[in-house]
Amino acid sequence: MGFNAFNYGANAVCFKKNERKYGMICSWATQVDYDKIVMLLGAQSVTDKNISKGDIIGVSVLSTSQEDVMDILGTNHSNEVDKFENLSYTIEDTTILINDASINMVIEVIDILHLSGIEEDNLIYGVIKKYTTSGKTMLTIS
Repeated sequence: MGFNAFNYGANAVCFKKNERKYGMICSWATQVDYDKIVMLLGAQSVTDKNISKGDIIGVSVLSTSQEDVMDILGTNHSNEVDKFENLSYTIEDTTILINDASINMVIEVIDILHLSGIEEDNLIYGVIKKYTTSGKTMLTIS
């Protein structure tokens, strides 16, 4: 990957749409206001391709004991395997939240932006509708 200017978190982006469960790991995510986040999702992701403006999705900030969850959600594509078969999670309407995560957020997708130089990727801009915290230490990708 080259130069890393920050410690990147392991954030599970998960939701259910058209009777299919989607999940991926997003490292490039940040809070940009008290109730707003942005996440850069790669064009190769099937999960990314199925997120639309107005969707309600789950974002779980994984805890240090959840490296196995990071590996499961970060490998393969959601249309090829059931990534959730061996995971502990909760479904709320369209959101999928990973149990025992450091933070679980229900996010409404406000906009999907395409910026110069990374036009093929989606910059997801969302509002935090609600969240819970467990007090567990956040997992970072080194």
